Amino acid sequence: MTQQIKAAFFDIDGTLTSFKTHEVPQSTKDAIEALKAKDIKVFIATGRSPTQMGVVTEHLGITFDGYMTMTGQYCFDSNGFLFKHDIDKRDLRIFFDYLAAHPDVGANFAEEDYVYFNQINETIRIQYAGLGATAPSLVVDDVNRVFDHPTYQFSAFVGEDEERRIVDMLPNCRSVRWHPMFCDFIPADGGKPAGIKAFLKLYGFSREECIAFGDGGNDADMLAYAGIGVAMGNGGELAKAAADYITADVDDDGILKALQHFHVL
Repeated sequence: MTQQIKAAFFDIDGTLTSFKTHEVPQSTKDAIEALKAKDIKVFIATGRSPTQMGVVTEHLGITFDGYMTMTGQYCFDSNGFLFKHDIDKRDLRIFFDYLAAHPDVGANFAEEDYVYFNQINETIRIQYAGLGATAPSLVVDDVNRVFDHPTYQFSAFVGEDEERRIVDMLPNCRSVRWHPMFCDFIPADGGKPAGIKAFLKLYGFSREECIAFGDGGNDADMLAYAGIGVAMGNGGELAKAAADYITADVDDDGILKALQHFHVL
């Protein structure tokens, strides 16, 4: 018999929503409502920014108890709870200089209430087109904003080799990747486990009392940290290697099947 689960954390892209249909399967919606009926708290755990949660939750048609955004760097709920951890400005200066030396590289920067790009190139257009109805708007602004506004996450639209070169330049950041076209940079001590810890502390739950679902590289440490970590069948190898269980694809009722497998539902 599985230990009692009191909280469930869900990544969005590739976990709640399908990359094929850009929709949430009805079985997933029904499963989350069934969790809520059992007084199990449900949380978003995403790399997206807080400003994108309105369009996402409206499209999902699901009300969550809290939102872990920007890969755990900014967590909040509707009752005033707030946890945040921004990026060291020294690392932002280094990345700013990198962009100046590599004018073809596209990047975006996520603040508390604003997300912007240094430019919109073809790589960025292709990637955002793949998000369907939950895709946020594309705004270009002056990257010098990073020195006057707390920035919680930034992304570079580069391959894995270039990602490693950038990481080596940044003493206070690490990178996580959930898409082949880009990677996210967060504080070295940040990540989705930090967001889980913030919500578990709020409710007085233990890590053993939570289950987490994800599919990407930025979900791997969350799946390893949670009492039960579930990787989607359509997920990447990093997520699968970190998980306690690999369920079916998002399009094949993967979330419902995992909750039934562990007798949560």
